[in-house]
Amino acid sequence: MNEPLLVLVCGVSGQEEERIGAAAPDAEIVFAARVADVADRLPEAHVVAGNLDADGLAAAARLRWVHSWAAGVDGALYPEMVASPVVLTSSKGNGAVPLAEHALMLMLMLDRDAPRWLRGQASRSWDRFRHGELAGATCSIVGMGGAGAALARRAAAFDMRVLGLRRRPDEPAPCVERMYGPGDVEAFVAEADFVVVTAALTAQSRGLLGRAAFRAMKPTAHYVCVSRGGIADDDALLTALREGWIAGAGLDAHTVEPLPPDSPFWSLPNVIVTPHNGATTAQTGRRGVDVFVANLARFVAGEPLRNVVDKRAGY
Repeated sequence: MNEPLLVLVCGVSGQEEERIGAAAPDAEIVFAARVADVADRLPEAHVVAGNLDADGLAAAARLRWVHSWAAGVDGALYPEMVASPVVLTSSKGNGAVPLAEHALMLMLMLDRDAPRWLRGQASRSWDRFRHGELAGATCSIVGMGGAGAALARRAAAFDMRVLGLRRRPDEPAPCVERMYGPGDVEAFVAEADFVVVTAALTAQSRGLLGRAAFRAMKPTAHYVCVSRGGIADDDALLTALREGWIAGAGLDAHTVEPLPPDSPFWSLPNVIVTPHNGATTAQTGRRGVDVFVANLARFVAGEPLRNVVDKRAGY
């Protein structure tokens, strides 16, 4: 580029600044807590890493690239961004490990009714009971991206049978016995002891699991969501939980966040709620910076960026 490169980096810790700067030593890199704090520099900026809203995008006349620290970019795909020629990249893959671990934790807690042990501890009650084990159970994973693939490996290590569902079912994945497509949802969930959602929220995945899907599940099966709410229809899920169509649910991602205090999910006895906390680890943040640092070096060198979002597809 003929003019000096201006990069606005928002929302990273101070210890990451040195390695971001090293990726583009000739650029001017401005660090801030929020994009709003550097709004006066947006008209000159070529790159923004952080949450850029529609007003910020309109102000950034020279902008060429926006990086999202999140893996899921549904919040960044407002109409103006979708229509813009600005390249959008994500931190896809940064939370795969903790999300897979969180899903496995919820599966174990549900299968063994861990809340019963916590209630026993609180009441000092020696309450022994027969519970399940994951070995031999079927884990049906919705979405075979980074988190889905990471969960498949871990579930297989627990001697579980693993099935997958993805938009292109002809693409196999390690540790997955069989892949299904979006048109085979009911057959896919009917096989499951656990249906686990690790997919991005897109126009195609929104409401993918409705009444027919929950009706098709075994009454002993559990539903787990660690990626995005809204992929399951909330009304259908509530009915399934209340009427015993399924045994229970572990919900880390919710259609409305924070989950409202009056949401019935909080008080259902067969539901474990966590506050979209599955990937809140230091390592997740560092892997997101790794993606940006590598892409910044590519941008400076004029090389293609990785983790480029297909704005129409939504991921």
